[in-house]
Amino acid sequence: MDLIVNVCENWGIGKDGQLLVSISADLRRFRQLTTGKTVILGRKTLATFPGGRPLKNRTNLILSGSGAQVDGAEVFPDLPALFARLRSCDLSAVSVIGGASVYRALLPYCDAAYVTKTLIAPEADTFFPNLDDMENWSVAGTGEILEENGVRFRYIDYINRAPLPIP
Repeated sequence: MDLIVNVCENWGIGKDGQLLVSISADLRRFRQLTTGKTVILGRKTLATFPGGRPLKNRTNLILSGSGAQVDGAEVFPDLPALFARLRSCDLSAVSVIGGASVYRALLPYCDAAYVTKTLIAPEADTFFPNLDDMENWSVAGTGEILEENGVRFRYIDYINRAPLPIP
Protein backbone atom coordinates (compact mmCIF):
# COMPACT_ATOMS: atom_id res chain seq x y z
CA MET A 1 0.00 0.00 0.00
CA ASP A 2 1.29 3.46 -0.84
CA LEU A 3 0.21 7.01 -0.25
CA ILE A 4 0.16 10.13 -2.37
CA VAL A 5 0.40 13.65 -0.95
CA ASN A 6 1.30 17.20 -1.95
CA VAL A 7 3.15 19.00 0.86
CA CYS A 8 4.71 22.41 1.14
CA GLU A 9 8.19 23.05 2.50
CA ASN A 10 6.82 23.06 6.06
CA TRP A 11 4.91 19.81 5.36
CA GLY A 12 1.66 21.78 5.37
CA ILE A 13 -1.15 20.21 3.35
CA GLY A 14 -4.17 22.40 4.04
CA LYS A 15 -5.76 25.50 5.46
CA ASP A 16 -9.42 25.91 6.39
CA GLY A 17 -10.31 22.56 4.79
CA GLN A 18 -8.74 23.43 1.43
CA LEU A 19 -5.55 22.34 -0.31
CA LEU A 20 -2.72 24.87 -0.14
CA VAL A 21 -1.85 24.64 -3.81
CA SER A 22 -3.12 23.03 -6.99
CA ILE A 23 -0.65 22.13 -9.72
CA SER A 24 -2.07 20.66 -12.92
CA ALA A 25 1.05 18.54 -13.56
CA ASP A 26 0.68 17.10 -10.05
CA LEU A 27 -3.01 16.34 -10.66
CA ARG A 28 -2.05 14.48 -13.86
CA ARG A 29 0.55 12.48 -11.91
CA PHE A 30 -2.06 11.72 -9.24
CA ARG A 31 -4.46 10.46 -11.92
CA GLN A 32 -1.72 8.30 -13.45
CA LEU A 33 -0.75 6.82 -10.07
CA THR A 34 -4.32 6.03 -8.98
CA THR A 35 -6.40 5.16 -12.06
CA GLY A 36 -7.50 1.53 -11.90
CA LYS A 37 -6.47 1.24 -8.26
CA THR A 38 -8.22 1.31 -4.90
CA VAL A 39 -8.02 4.67 -3.10
CA ILE A 40 -8.60 5.29 0.61
CA LEU A 41 -9.79 8.68 1.74
CA GLY A 42 -11.81 10.44 4.37
CA ARG A 43 -15.22 12.05 4.05
CA LYS A 44 -13.81 15.60 4.20
CA THR A 45 -11.40 14.84 1.35
CA LEU A 46 -14.27 13.40 -0.67
CA ALA A 47 -16.17 16.66 -0.17
CA THR A 48 -13.34 18.55 -1.95
CA PHE A 49 -13.75 16.49 -5.15
CA PRO A 50 -15.88 17.83 -8.02
CA GLY A 51 -19.49 17.41 -6.97
CA GLY A 52 -18.30 15.65 -3.79
CA ARG A 53 -18.37 12.41 -5.78
CA PRO A 54 -15.96 9.45 -5.66
CA LEU A 55 -13.15 9.34 -8.20
CA LYS A 56 -13.96 7.61 -11.48
CA ASN A 57 -12.08 4.50 -12.59
CA ARG A 58 -11.03 3.69 -9.03
CA THR A 59 -12.47 1.71 -6.13
CA ASN A 60 -13.16 4.35 -3.47
CA LEU A 61 -12.93 3.29 0.19
CA ILE A 62 -14.12 6.04 2.52
CA LEU A 63 -13.06 6.01 6.19
CA SER A 64 -15.74 7.95 8.05
CA GLY A 65 -17.41 7.53 11.40
CA SER A 66 -20.30 9.75 10.32
CA GLY A 67 -22.42 6.84 9.11
CA ALA A 68 -22.93 8.56 5.75
CA GLN A 69 -23.59 6.45 2.69
CA VAL A 70 -21.83 7.44 -0.53
CA ASP A 71 -23.03 6.31 -3.94
CA GLY A 72 -20.14 4.72 -5.83
CA ALA A 73 -18.01 4.12 -2.76
CA GLU A 74 -17.68 1.78 0.19
CA VAL A 75 -17.82 3.49 3.58
CA PHE A 76 -16.10 2.11 6.68
CA PRO A 77 -16.89 3.43 10.18
CA ASP A 78 -13.49 2.65 11.68
CA LEU A 79 -10.04 1.19 11.06
CA PRO A 80 -10.91 -2.42 12.00
CA ALA A 81 -13.70 -2.46 9.38
CA LEU A 82 -11.37 -0.93 6.78
CA PHE A 83 -8.61 -3.41 7.64
CA ALA A 84 -11.05 -6.30 7.20
CA ARG A 85 -11.78 -5.02 3.67
CA LEU A 86 -8.08 -4.45 2.89
CA ARG A 87 -7.25 -8.06 3.72
CA SER A 88 -9.10 -9.01 0.51
CA CYS A 89 -7.26 -6.41 -1.61
CA ASP A 90 -4.07 -6.54 -3.61
CA LEU A 91 -2.25 -4.03 -1.41
CA SER A 92 0.15 -3.16 -4.22
CA ALA A 93 -2.87 -1.57 -5.93
CA VAL A 94 -4.04 0.52 -2.95
CA SER A 95 -3.24 4.22 -2.43
CA VAL A 96 -4.03 6.38 0.59
CA ILE A 97 -4.98 9.86 -0.67
CA GLY A 98 -5.96 11.85 2.43
CA GLY A 99 -6.88 13.79 4.42
CA ALA A 100 -4.70 14.36 7.42
CA SER A 101 -6.34 11.96 9.87
CA VAL A 102 -6.45 9.17 7.27
CA TYR A 103 -2.79 9.75 6.43
CA ARG A 104 -1.82 9.62 10.12
CA ALA A 105 -3.81 6.43 10.74
CA LEU A 106 -2.49 4.53 7.71
CA LEU A 107 1.07 5.88 7.27
CA PRO A 108 2.65 3.08 9.37
CA TYR A 109 1.08 0.45 7.04
CA CYS A 110 2.31 2.06 3.80
CA ASP A 111 5.47 0.84 2.14
CA ALA A 112 5.91 3.85 -0.17
CA ALA A 113 4.97 7.53 -0.31
CA TYR A 114 4.77 9.58 -3.50
CA VAL A 115 5.31 13.13 -2.31
CA THR A 116 5.01 16.29 -4.36
CA LYS A 117 7.07 18.86 -2.44
CA THR A 118 5.85 22.34 -3.36
CA LEU A 119 8.66 24.79 -2.72
CA ILE A 120 6.61 27.39 -0.86
CA ALA A 121 5.58 27.69 2.79
CA PRO A 122 2.14 29.30 2.99
CA GLU A 123 0.21 29.45 6.24
CA ALA A 124 -1.26 26.04 7.01
CA ASP A 125 -3.39 24.54 9.75
CA THR A 126 -3.10 20.93 8.61
CA PHE A 127 0.20 19.09 8.27
CA PHE A 128 1.55 15.79 7.01
CA PRO A 129 4.19 14.04 9.16
CA ASN A 130 7.72 15.03 8.14
CA LEU A 131 9.01 11.81 6.59
CA ASP A 132 12.59 13.15 6.70
CA ASP A 133 12.40 12.97 10.50
CA MET A 134 10.91 9.47 10.69
CA GLU A 135 13.30 6.60 11.38
CA ASN A 136 11.70 4.01 9.06
CA TRP A 137 11.27 6.34 6.07
CA SER A 138 13.98 7.22 3.56
CA VAL A 139 14.18 8.92 0.19
CA ALA A 140 14.15 6.46 -2.72
CA GLY A 141 14.28 9.05 -5.48
CA THR A 142 14.19 12.80 -6.01
CA GLY A 143 13.04 14.43 -9.23
CA GLU A 144 14.28 17.65 -10.72
CA ILE A 145 12.72 20.96 -9.74
CA LEU A 146 9.80 21.77 -12.01
CA GLU A 147 7.79 24.96 -12.32
CA GLU A 148 4.18 25.72 -13.21
CA ASN A 149 2.68 29.20 -13.15
CA GLY A 150 5.58 30.45 -11.03
CA VAL A 151 5.21 27.65 -8.48
CA ARG A 152 8.28 25.43 -8.09
CA PHE A 153 7.90 21.79 -7.03
CA ARG A 154 9.58 18.40 -7.20
CA TYR A 155 8.56 14.78 -6.82
CA ILE A 156 10.20 12.86 -3.98
CA ASP A 157 9.54 9.15 -3.51
CA TYR A 158 10.00 7.64 -0.07
CA ILE A 159 10.09 4.05 1.13
CA ASN A 160 9.16 2.68 4.53
CA ARG A 161 11.75 0.09 5.50
CA ALA A 162 9.47 -1.42 8.17
CA PRO A 163 5.77 -1.11 7.24
CA LEU A 164 3.32 -2.72 9.62
CA PRO A 165 1.23 -5.60 8.29
CA ILE A 166 -2.51 -5.01 7.95
CA PRO A 167 -3.94 -6.50 11.17
